[in-house]
Amino acid sequence: MKGRARTAAGTRAAPPPPGPGPEPGPSAGGATLRALAAPLAVELLLGMAVGLAGTLLAARSSDASGAAFALAHHVFGAVFILFRVVGAGVGVVVAQALGAGRRERADAAALTALAAATWLGAALALLTLAAGTPLLRALNAPPSVLPLAAPLLAALAPAMLLDAWIATQSAVLRAHLAARPVLAVTAAMHLVHLGAMGPLMHGVGPWPGLGLAGFALALLLARAVALALYLALWRERLGVRPRLRDLWRPSAAELRPMAHIGLPAAAEQAAYRIAFVASVAVAGALGAQALAAHAYAQQVIMVVLLPGLATGLAVEVLAGRCIGAGRLRAADRLVRRALARGLALSLAVALAAALFGPALLGAFSSDRAIVASAALMLWWTVLLEPGRTFNLVLVNALRAAGDARYPVAVGALSMALVLAGGSWLLGWVLGLGLSGVWIAYVADEWLRGLLMWRRWRRLDWVPHARASRRRLARGAPARQA
Repeated sequence: MKGRARTAAGTRAAPPPPGPGPEPGPSAGGATLRALAAPLAVELLLGMAVGLAGTLLAARSSDASGAAFALAHHVFGAVFILFRVVGAGVGVVVAQALGAGRRERADAAALTALAAATWLGAALALLTLAAGTPLLRALNAPPSVLPLAAPLLAALAPAMLLDAWIATQSAVLRAHLAARPVLAVTAAMHLVHLGAMGPLMHGVGPWPGLGLAGFALALLLARAVALALYLALWRERLGVRPRLRDLWRPSAAELRPMAHIGLPAAAEQAAYRIAFVASVAVAGALGAQALAAHAYAQQVIMVVLLPGLATGLAVEVLAGRCIGAGRLRAADRLVRRALARGLALSLAVALAAALFGPALLGAFSSDRAIVASAALMLWWTVLLEPGRTFNLVLVNALRAAGDARYPVAVGALSMALVLAGGSWLLGWVLGLGLSGVWIAYVADEWLRGLLMWRRWRRLDWVPHARASRRRLARGAPARQA
Protein backbone atom coordinates (compact mmCIF):
# COMPACT_ATOMS: atom_id res chain seq x y z
CA MET A 1 0.00 0.00 0.00
CA LYS A 2 1.43 3.38 -1.01
CA GLY A 3 1.53 6.60 0.94
CA ARG A 4 1.60 7.37 4.62
CA ALA A 5 -0.76 9.40 6.77
CA ARG A 6 0.72 12.62 8.13
CA THR A 7 0.36 12.53 11.91
CA ALA A 8 2.61 15.40 13.01
CA ALA A 9 1.12 17.79 15.56
CA GLY A 10 -1.21 20.34 14.04
CA THR A 11 -1.67 18.43 10.76
CA ARG A 12 -4.43 16.19 9.55
CA ALA A 13 -3.84 12.73 8.14
CA ALA A 14 -4.10 12.46 4.40
CA PRO A 15 -7.12 10.58 3.05
CA PRO A 16 -6.38 6.86 2.83
CA PRO A 17 -5.50 5.71 -0.68
CA PRO A 18 -7.53 2.91 -2.21
CA GLY A 19 -6.22 -0.59 -1.74
CA PRO A 20 -5.69 -3.16 -4.43
CA GLY A 21 -8.65 -4.29 -6.41
CA PRO A 22 -12.05 -2.62 -6.97
CA GLU A 23 -13.82 -1.14 -4.00
CA PRO A 24 -17.50 -1.89 -3.39
CA GLY A 25 -19.88 0.88 -4.33
CA PRO A 26 -22.32 2.46 -1.88
CA SER A 27 -25.29 0.37 -2.95
CA ALA A 28 -23.45 -2.90 -2.70
CA GLY A 29 -21.91 -1.98 0.62
CA GLY A 30 -25.27 -0.87 1.98
CA ALA A 31 -26.90 -4.15 0.95
CA THR A 32 -24.14 -6.10 2.72
CA LEU A 33 -24.52 -3.97 5.83
CA ARG A 34 -28.27 -4.56 5.90
CA ALA A 35 -27.82 -8.28 5.25
CA LEU A 36 -25.56 -8.57 8.28
CA ALA A 37 -27.21 -6.02 10.60
CA ALA A 38 -30.81 -7.22 10.17
CA PRO A 39 -30.21 -10.79 11.42
CA LEU A 40 -28.08 -9.35 14.23
CA ALA A 41 -30.93 -7.08 15.29
CA VAL A 42 -33.40 -9.97 15.30
CA GLU A 43 -30.91 -12.12 17.21
CA LEU A 44 -30.43 -9.44 19.85
CA LEU A 45 -34.18 -8.80 20.01
CA LEU A 46 -34.80 -12.46 20.78
CA GLY A 47 -32.31 -12.25 23.64
CA MET A 48 -34.04 -9.16 24.99
CA ALA A 49 -37.41 -10.91 24.69
CA VAL A 50 -36.15 -13.69 26.95
CA GLY A 51 -34.98 -11.11 29.49
CA LEU A 52 -38.32 -9.33 29.35
CA ALA A 53 -40.20 -12.61 29.74
CA GLY A 54 -38.06 -13.55 32.73
CA THR A 55 -38.66 -10.16 34.34
CA LEU A 56 -42.40 -10.46 33.78
CA LEU A 57 -42.53 -13.96 35.23
CA ALA A 58 -40.43 -12.89 38.22
CA ALA A 59 -42.52 -9.76 38.78
CA ARG A 60 -45.68 -11.89 38.91
CA SER A 61 -44.56 -13.02 42.35
CA SER A 62 -43.66 -9.57 43.70
CA ASP A 63 -41.75 -6.38 42.89
CA ALA A 64 -38.99 -7.68 45.17
CA SER A 65 -38.73 -10.80 43.02
CA GLY A 66 -38.68 -8.65 39.88
CA ALA A 67 -35.91 -6.48 41.32
CA ALA A 68 -33.95 -9.58 42.39
CA PHE A 69 -34.20 -11.01 38.89
CA ALA A 70 -33.10 -7.69 37.40
CA LEU A 71 -30.06 -7.42 39.69
CA ALA A 72 -28.87 -10.98 39.04
CA HIS A 73 -29.59 -10.58 35.34
CA HIS A 74 -27.57 -7.32 35.31
CA VAL A 75 -24.53 -9.25 36.52
CA PHE A 76 -25.09 -12.17 34.16
CA GLY A 77 -25.82 -9.81 31.28
CA ALA A 78 -22.62 -7.89 32.01
CA VAL A 79 -20.62 -11.12 31.76
CA PHE A 80 -22.36 -12.05 28.50
CA ILE A 81 -21.63 -8.61 27.02
CA LEU A 82 -18.03 -9.05 28.14
CA PHE A 83 -17.88 -12.30 26.16
CA ARG A 84 -19.34 -10.54 23.14
CA VAL A 85 -16.81 -7.72 23.42
CA VAL A 86 -13.89 -10.12 23.81
CA GLY A 87 -15.38 -11.92 20.82
CA ALA A 88 -14.91 -8.59 19.03
CA GLY A 89 -11.18 -9.27 19.05
CA VAL A 90 -11.85 -12.67 17.56
CA GLY A 91 -14.20 -11.30 14.90
CA VAL A 92 -11.82 -8.52 13.89
CA VAL A 93 -8.81 -10.82 13.54
CA VAL A 94 -10.79 -13.44 11.60
CA ALA A 95 -12.41 -10.78 9.37
CA GLN A 96 -9.07 -9.13 8.62
CA ALA A 97 -7.50 -12.49 7.77
CA LEU A 98 -10.38 -13.37 5.46
CA GLY A 99 -10.19 -9.95 3.79
CA ALA A 100 -6.49 -10.53 3.17
CA GLY A 101 -7.15 -14.00 1.74
CA ARG A 102 -5.45 -15.81 4.65
CA ARG A 103 -7.99 -18.52 5.43
CA GLU A 104 -5.48 -20.65 7.35
CA ARG A 105 -4.86 -17.72 9.72
CA ALA A 106 -8.62 -17.25 10.18
CA ASP A 107 -9.12 -20.91 11.14
CA ALA A 108 -6.16 -20.94 13.51
CA ALA A 109 -7.46 -17.77 15.19
CA ALA A 110 -10.89 -19.38 15.60
CA LEU A 111 -9.44 -22.40 17.44
CA THR A 112 -7.26 -20.23 19.65
CA ALA A 113 -10.28 -18.11 20.52
CA LEU A 114 -12.19 -21.21 21.57
CA ALA A 115 -9.42 -22.19 23.99
CA ALA A 116 -9.23 -18.65 25.40
CA ALA A 117 -13.01 -18.72 25.90
CA THR A 118 -12.66 -21.86 28.02
CA TRP A 119 -10.28 -20.19 30.45
CA LEU A 120 -12.21 -16.92 30.57
CA GLY A 121 -15.63 -18.55 30.98
CA ALA A 122 -14.46 -20.96 33.69
CA ALA A 123 -12.71 -18.17 35.60
CA LEU A 124 -15.75 -15.90 35.57
CA ALA A 125 -18.08 -18.74 36.55
CA LEU A 126 -15.92 -19.54 39.59
CA LEU A 127 -15.60 -15.87 40.47
CA THR A 128 -19.37 -15.44 40.34
CA LEU A 129 -19.89 -18.43 42.64
CA ALA A 130 -17.33 -17.10 45.12
CA ALA A 131 -18.17 -13.40 45.07
CA GLY A 132 -21.79 -13.20 43.90
CA THR A 133 -23.30 -12.22 47.25
CA PRO A 134 -20.69 -9.52 48.04
CA LEU A 135 -21.23 -8.11 44.55
CA LEU A 136 -24.99 -7.91 45.09
CA ARG A 137 -24.36 -6.18 48.42
CA ALA A 138 -22.13 -3.71 46.59
CA LEU A 139 -25.11 -3.00 44.36
CA ASN A 140 -27.04 -1.96 47.49
CA ALA A 141 -29.51 -4.81 47.07
CA PRO A 142 -32.30 -4.11 49.59
CA PRO A 143 -32.82 -6.69 52.39
CA SER A 144 -35.96 -8.00 50.69
CA VAL A 145 -34.10 -8.53 47.40
CA LEU A 146 -30.72 -10.04 48.38
CA PRO A 147 -32.01 -13.47 49.57
CA LEU A 148 -33.74 -13.91 46.20
CA ALA A 149 -30.98 -12.56 43.94
CA ALA A 150 -28.00 -14.43 45.44
CA PRO A 151 -29.24 -18.00 44.74
CA LEU A 152 -30.30 -17.01 41.23
CA LEU A 153 -26.88 -15.58 40.43
CA ALA A 154 -25.19 -18.74 41.76
CA ALA A 155 -27.48 -20.89 39.60
CA LEU A 156 -26.59 -18.81 36.51
CA ALA A 157 -22.81 -19.18 37.03
CA PRO A 158 -22.33 -22.57 35.26
CA ALA A 159 -23.93 -21.19 32.09
CA MET A 160 -21.14 -18.62 31.81
CA LEU A 161 -18.72 -21.19 30.41
CA LEU A 162 -21.24 -22.19 27.75
CA ASP A 163 -21.86 -18.53 26.93
CA ALA A 164 -18.13 -17.95 26.45
CA TRP A 165 -17.98 -20.74 23.86
CA ILE A 166 -21.19 -19.62 22.17
CA ALA A 167 -20.06 -15.99 21.89
CA THR A 168 -16.78 -17.10 20.29
CA GLN A 169 -18.39 -19.51 17.85
CA SER A 170 -20.98 -16.98 16.74
CA ALA A 171 -18.34 -14.23 16.32
CA VAL A 172 -16.31 -16.48 14.01
CA LEU A 173 -19.36 -17.35 11.92
CA ARG A 174 -20.32 -13.67 11.58
CA ALA A 175 -16.80 -12.88 10.39
CA HIS A 176 -17.49 -15.44 7.63
CA LEU A 177 -20.72 -13.47 6.91
CA ALA A 178 -22.85 -16.43 8.05
CA ALA A 179 -25.35 -14.17 9.82
CA ARG A 180 -28.47 -16.18 8.96
CA PRO A 181 -27.22 -19.52 10.36
CA VAL A 182 -26.24 -17.71 13.56
CA LEU A 183 -29.73 -16.22 13.73
CA ALA A 184 -31.25 -19.70 13.27
CA VAL A 185 -29.22 -21.10 16.17
CA THR A 186 -30.07 -18.10 18.34
CA ALA A 187 -33.76 -18.50 17.57
CA ALA A 188 -33.64 -22.19 18.48
CA MET A 189 -31.79 -21.41 21.71
CA HIS A 190 -34.26 -18.77 22.82
CA LEU A 191 -37.29 -20.85 21.83
CA VAL A 192 -36.02 -23.65 24.05
CA HIS A 193 -35.45 -21.15 26.85
CA LEU A 194 -38.87 -19.54 26.49
CA GLY A 195 -40.60 -22.90 26.26
CA ALA A 196 -38.93 -24.23 29.40
CA MET A 197 -38.93 -21.03 31.43
CA GLY A 198 -42.60 -20.84 32.42
CA PRO A 199 -43.04 -24.48 33.52
CA LEU A 200 -39.71 -24.54 35.37
CA MET A 201 -40.35 -21.23 37.16
CA HIS A 202 -44.06 -21.56 38.00
CA GLY A 203 -44.72 -25.25 37.56
CA VAL A 204 -47.14 -27.37 35.58
CA GLY A 205 -50.26 -28.88 37.13
CA PRO A 206 -49.53 -30.06 40.66
CA TRP A 207 -45.79 -29.38 40.36
CA PRO A 208 -45.06 -25.97 41.95
CA GLY A 209 -41.95 -25.10 39.96
CA LEU A 210 -38.51 -23.83 41.04
CA GLY A 211 -39.12 -20.09 41.10
CA LEU A 212 -36.18 -17.97 39.97
CA ALA A 213 -33.91 -21.03 39.84
CA GLY A 214 -36.14 -22.37 37.07
CA PHE A 215 -35.02 -19.50 34.84
CA ALA A 216 -31.39 -20.53 35.33
CA LEU A 217 -32.11 -24.19 34.59
CA ALA A 218 -33.99 -23.29 31.41
CA LEU A 219 -31.12 -21.04 30.35
CA LEU A 220 -28.56 -23.81 30.91
CA LEU A 221 -30.60 -26.24 28.81
CA ALA A 222 -30.97 -23.71 25.99
CA ARG A 223 -27.23 -22.91 25.97
CA ALA A 224 -26.38 -26.62 25.72
CA VAL A 225 -28.62 -26.92 22.65
CA ALA A 226 -26.98 -23.87 21.05
CA LEU A 227 -23.47 -25.19 21.71
CA ALA A 228 -24.25 -28.46 19.93
CA LEU A 229 -25.72 -26.58 16.94
CA TYR A 230 -22.72 -24.25 16.67
CA LEU A 231 -20.29 -27.17 16.70
CA ALA A 232 -22.25 -28.69 13.83
CA LEU A 233 -22.16 -25.39 11.93
CA TRP A 234 -18.39 -25.08 12.36
CA ARG A 235 -17.98 -28.55 10.85
CA GLU A 236 -20.40 -28.03 7.96
CA ARG A 237 -19.86 -24.34 7.04
CA LEU A 238 -16.22 -23.79 7.98
CA GLY A 239 -14.74 -27.28 7.86
CA VAL A 240 -13.30 -26.73 11.34
CA ARG A 241 -13.53 -29.61 13.83
CA PRO A 242 -12.28 -28.61 17.29
CA ARG A 243 -10.38 -31.34 19.10
CA LEU A 244 -10.39 -31.75 22.86
CA ARG A 245 -7.01 -30.08 23.23
CA ASP A 246 -8.26 -27.11 21.18
CA LEU A 247 -10.57 -26.29 24.08
CA TRP A 248 -7.75 -25.47 26.48
CA ARG A 249 -4.48 -24.97 24.52
CA PRO A 250 -4.41 -21.57 22.76
CA SER A 251 -1.68 -20.67 20.28
CA ALA A 252 0.40 -17.78 21.61
CA ALA A 253 1.11 -16.50 18.09
CA GLU A 254 -2.61 -16.30 17.28
CA LEU A 255 -3.59 -15.03 20.71
CA ARG A 256 -1.47 -11.86 20.48
CA PRO A 257 -3.43 -10.06 17.74
CA MET A 258 -6.72 -11.04 19.38
CA ALA A 259 -5.47 -9.76 22.72
CA HIS A 260 -4.46 -6.49 21.03
CA ILE A 261 -8.12 -5.94 20.14
CA GLY A 262 -9.95 -7.99 22.75
CA LEU A 263 -8.16 -6.92 25.95
CA PRO A 264 -8.72 -3.18 25.47
CA ALA A 265 -12.30 -3.96 24.47
CA ALA A 266 -12.74 -6.05 27.61
CA ALA A 267 -11.13 -3.33 29.72
CA GLU A 268 -13.51 -0.75 28.28
CA GLN A 269 -16.50 -2.98 28.94
CA ALA A 270 -15.27 -3.69 32.48
CA ALA A 271 -14.88 0.04 33.10
CA TYR A 272 -18.39 0.64 31.80
CA ARG A 273 -19.89 -2.11 33.92
CA ILE A 274 -18.12 -0.90 37.05
CA ALA A 275 -19.41 2.61 36.43
CA PHE A 276 -22.87 1.28 35.62
CA VAL A 277 -22.87 -0.84 38.77
CA ALA A 278 -22.07 2.35 40.69
CA SER A 279 -25.11 4.01 39.14
CA VAL A 280 -27.28 0.99 40.01
CA ALA A 281 -25.97 1.27 43.57
CA VAL A 282 -27.21 4.87 43.63
CA ALA A 283 -30.64 3.63 42.48
CA GLY A 284 -30.54 0.94 45.18
CA ALA A 285 -29.72 3.55 47.82
CA LEU A 286 -32.83 5.46 46.75
CA GLY A 287 -35.00 2.50 47.82
CA ALA A 288 -36.68 -0.62 46.47
CA GLN A 289 -39.18 1.41 44.40
CA ALA A 290 -36.42 3.38 42.66
CA LEU A 291 -34.45 0.19 42.04
CA ALA A 292 -37.48 -1.51 40.51
CA ALA A 293 -38.19 1.54 38.30
CA HIS A 294 -34.56 1.56 37.17
CA ALA A 295 -34.70 -2.17 36.41
CA TYR A 296 -37.94 -1.97 34.42
CA ALA A 297 -36.79 1.06 32.41
CA GLN A 298 -33.54 -0.72 31.61
CA GLN A 299 -35.47 -3.72 30.27
CA VAL A 300 -37.23 -1.47 27.75
CA ILE A 301 -34.00 0.38 26.92
CA MET A 302 -32.29 -2.89 26.07
CA VAL A 303 -34.70 -3.13 23.14
CA VAL A 304 -34.23 0.54 22.22
CA LEU A 305 -30.47 0.19 21.79
CA LEU A 306 -30.79 -2.72 19.35
CA PRO A 307 -30.49 -0.68 16.10
CA GLY A 308 -27.25 0.94 17.18
CA LEU A 309 -25.82 -2.26 18.63
CA ALA A 310 -26.64 -4.39 15.57
CA THR A 311 -25.24 -1.72 13.26
CA GLY A 312 -22.05 -1.48 15.30
CA LEU A 313 -21.48 -5.25 15.27
CA ALA A 314 -22.10 -5.40 11.51
CA VAL A 315 -19.70 -2.50 10.91
CA GLU A 316 -17.03 -4.27 12.95
CA VAL A 317 -17.10 -7.32 10.68
CA LEU A 318 -17.38 -5.50 7.35
CA ALA A 319 -14.84 -2.78 8.19
CA GLY A 320 -12.43 -5.48 9.37
CA ARG A 321 -12.72 -7.28 6.04
CA CYS A 322 -12.19 -4.02 4.13
CA ILE A 323 -9.11 -3.21 6.20
CA GLY A 324 -7.70 -6.72 5.77
CA ALA A 325 -8.04 -6.22 2.01
CA GLY A 326 -6.44 -2.76 2.21
CA ARG A 327 -9.65 -0.94 1.17
CA LEU A 328 -9.51 1.94 3.64
CA ARG A 329 -11.70 4.31 1.65
CA ALA A 330 -14.41 1.66 1.51
CA ALA A 331 -14.16 1.23 5.29
CA ASP A 332 -14.52 4.98 5.79
CA ARG A 333 -17.60 5.21 3.57
CA LEU A 334 -19.15 2.20 5.25
CA VAL A 335 -18.74 3.66 8.75
CA ARG A 336 -20.12 7.10 7.84
CA ARG A 337 -23.15 5.59 6.11
CA ALA A 338 -23.78 3.16 8.97
CA LEU A 339 -23.53 5.94 11.54
CA ALA A 340 -26.14 8.07 9.74
CA ARG A 341 -28.56 5.15 9.53
CA GLY A 342 -27.95 4.08 13.10
CA LEU A 343 -28.61 7.57 14.45
CA ALA A 344 -31.91 7.85 12.58
CA LEU A 345 -33.09 4.41 13.67
CA SER A 346 -32.09 4.79 17.31
CA LEU A 347 -33.84 8.16 17.62
CA ALA A 348 -37.04 6.79 16.05
CA VAL A 349 -37.09 3.71 18.31
CA ALA A 350 -36.35 5.78 21.43
CA LEU A 351 -39.23 8.15 20.63
CA ALA A 352 -41.60 5.23 20.13
CA ALA A 353 -40.55 3.69 23.46
CA ALA A 354 -41.08 6.99 25.28
CA LEU A 355 -44.52 7.50 23.74
CA PHE A 356 -45.71 4.00 24.57
CA GLY A 357 -43.70 3.75 27.78
CA PRO A 358 -46.54 3.70 30.35
CA ALA A 359 -48.32 0.87 28.51
CA LEU A 360 -45.09 -1.14 28.21
CA LEU A 361 -44.09 -0.60 31.83
CA GLY A 362 -47.54 -1.45 33.11
CA ALA A 363 -46.80 -5.05 32.19
CA PHE A 364 -44.05 -5.13 34.82
CA SER A 365 -45.71 -3.48 37.78
CA SER A 366 -49.10 -2.22 38.95
CA ASP A 367 -47.45 0.35 41.22
CA ARG A 368 -48.26 3.71 39.61
CA ALA A 369 -45.30 5.46 41.22
CA ILE A 370 -42.85 2.91 39.82
CA VAL A 371 -44.42 3.07 36.35
CA ALA A 372 -44.42 6.89 36.31
CA SER A 373 -40.79 7.06 37.40
CA ALA A 374 -39.66 4.52 34.81
CA ALA A 375 -41.70 6.25 32.08
CA LEU A 376 -39.89 9.53 32.78
CA MET A 377 -36.56 7.71 32.33
CA LEU A 378 -37.69 6.65 28.85
CA TRP A 379 -38.02 10.30 27.85
CA TRP A 380 -34.47 10.93 29.00
CA THR A 381 -33.54 7.97 26.80
CA VAL A 382 -34.57 9.94 23.70
CA LEU A 383 -31.51 12.10 24.39
CA LEU A 384 -29.39 9.14 25.46
CA GLU A 385 -29.67 6.80 22.48
CA PRO A 386 -28.18 8.96 19.69
CA GLY A 387 -25.08 9.47 21.83
CA ARG A 388 -24.92 5.75 22.54
CA THR A 389 -25.15 5.01 18.80
CA PHE A 390 -22.05 7.13 18.17
CA ASN A 391 -20.22 4.85 20.61
CA LEU A 392 -21.63 1.56 19.37
CA VAL A 393 -20.77 2.25 15.73
CA LEU A 394 -17.51 4.18 16.04
CA VAL A 395 -15.88 2.17 18.82
CA ASN A 396 -16.47 -1.02 16.83
CA ALA A 397 -15.11 0.68 13.71
CA LEU A 398 -11.97 1.82 15.52
CA ARG A 399 -11.41 -1.72 16.81
CA ALA A 400 -11.86 -3.12 13.32
CA ALA A 401 -9.03 -0.80 12.24
CA GLY A 402 -6.81 -2.01 15.09
CA ASP A 403 -7.18 1.30 16.97
CA ALA A 404 -8.32 -0.37 20.21
CA ARG A 405 -6.49 1.57 22.93
CA TYR A 406 -7.94 5.03 22.33
CA PRO A 407 -11.56 4.01 23.11
CA VAL A 408 -10.62 2.45 26.44
CA ALA A 409 -8.31 5.31 27.47
CA VAL A 410 -10.90 7.99 26.74
CA GLY A 411 -13.89 5.89 27.75
CA ALA A 412 -12.63 4.79 31.16
CA LEU A 413 -12.03 8.40 32.23
CA SER A 414 -15.47 9.54 31.12
CA MET A 415 -17.20 6.53 32.68
CA ALA A 416 -15.50 7.06 36.03
CA LEU A 417 -16.02 10.83 36.24
CA VAL A 418 -19.21 11.44 34.26
CA LEU A 419 -21.20 8.19 34.49
CA ALA A 420 -20.33 6.96 37.99
CA GLY A 421 -19.40 10.29 39.56
CA GLY A 422 -22.25 12.12 37.86
CA SER A 423 -24.81 9.52 39.00
CA TRP A 424 -23.68 9.93 42.61
CA LEU A 425 -23.48 13.73 42.45
CA LEU A 426 -26.73 14.37 40.59
CA GLY A 427 -28.78 11.45 41.83
CA TRP A 428 -27.77 11.38 45.50
CA VAL A 429 -25.93 14.52 46.58
CA LEU A 430 -28.07 17.02 44.64
CA GLY A 431 -31.22 14.98 45.20
CA LEU A 432 -32.35 14.58 41.58
CA GLY A 433 -33.00 10.88 42.09
CA LEU A 434 -33.27 8.66 39.03
CA SER A 435 -33.39 11.71 36.74
CA GLY A 436 -29.93 12.63 37.96
CA VAL A 437 -28.70 9.12 37.17
CA TRP A 438 -30.10 9.34 33.62
CA ILE A 439 -28.63 12.80 33.05
CA ALA A 440 -25.24 11.27 33.89
CA TYR A 441 -25.90 8.49 31.37
CA VAL A 442 -26.72 11.04 28.66
CA ALA A 443 -23.66 13.21 29.35
CA ASP A 444 -21.29 10.23 29.35
CA GLU A 445 -22.55 8.70 26.11
CA TRP A 446 -22.47 12.01 24.22
CA LEU A 447 -19.02 12.98 25.48
CA ARG A 448 -17.51 9.63 24.50
CA GLY A 449 -19.43 9.49 21.22
CA LEU A 450 -18.29 12.89 20.03
CA LEU A 451 -14.68 12.12 20.95
CA MET A 452 -14.86 8.87 18.95
CA TRP A 453 -16.31 10.76 15.98
CA ARG A 454 -13.45 13.26 16.17
CA ARG A 455 -10.97 10.37 16.18
CA TRP A 456 -12.56 8.79 13.13
CA ARG A 457 -13.09 12.03 11.17
CA ARG A 458 -9.43 13.05 11.63
CA LEU A 459 -8.35 9.64 10.23
CA ASP A 460 -6.24 8.88 13.29
CA TRP A 461 -7.19 5.23 12.82
CA VAL A 462 -5.41 4.96 9.46
CA PRO A 463 -1.89 4.16 10.81
CA HIS A 464 -3.38 1.38 12.93
CA ALA A 465 -5.21 -0.05 9.93
CA ARG A 466 -2.01 -0.05 7.89
CA ALA A 467 -0.16 -1.75 10.74
CA SER A 468 -2.82 -4.50 10.81
CA ARG A 469 -2.43 -4.94 7.07
CA ARG A 470 1.36 -5.24 7.37
CA ARG A 471 0.98 -7.81 10.18
CA LEU A 472 -1.16 -10.01 7.95
CA ALA A 473 1.23 -9.63 5.03
CA ARG A 474 4.31 -10.74 6.97
CA GLY A 475 2.63 -13.14 9.43
CA ALA A 476 4.21 -16.49 9.95
CA PRO A 477 2.25 -19.52 8.81
CA ALA A 478 -0.28 -20.51 11.44
CA ARG A 479 -1.11 -23.99 12.64
CA GLN A 480 -3.65 -25.74 10.51
CA ALA A 481 -7.19 -26.15 11.82
